[in-house]
Amino acid sequence: MVNVGSNFWKHPLIETAGYFSVVVLCLVLAMVLFEVVTKYKNWEEIKKGNVAVALATGGKILGVCNIFRYSIERHNTFFEMIGWGLYGFFLLIIAYFLYEFLTPQFNIDKEIEEDNRSVGLISFTISLGLSFVIGSSIS
Repeated sequence: MVNVGSNFWKHPLIETAGYFSVVVLCLVLAMVLFEVVTKYKNWEEIKKGNVAVALATGGKILGVCNIFRYSIERHNTFFEMIGWGLYGFFLLIIAYFLYEFLTPQFNIDKEIEEDNRSVGLISFTISLGLSFVIGSSIS
């Protein structure tokens, strides 16, 4: 009989499936939390064809996944990977509020909801760009 012990969990196919599953769950959690902090309904707006919301949401998805990429690469334990990834996601939420705060001449959520693609593109770029900064700082 084959000893399934710790070697099973260290097999690259099993590790990849585990990382994938956990990151997908964390991504779903992140999208739910982003839905709560934005004043518009992301998926309803995307369904209507709102490109600005799609850009902003896509940036958030790429940002969160990029942070988890760094976290997977540099973690010591599975729980550290999750912790660093969630911490990075928290920093992306702070960046979202900073973006809103630093642009007092207009309301980011309102502009994105009204399909202002320039604002959506900047939101995309902020999320993705900062995810590289956050990710590279993960130790």
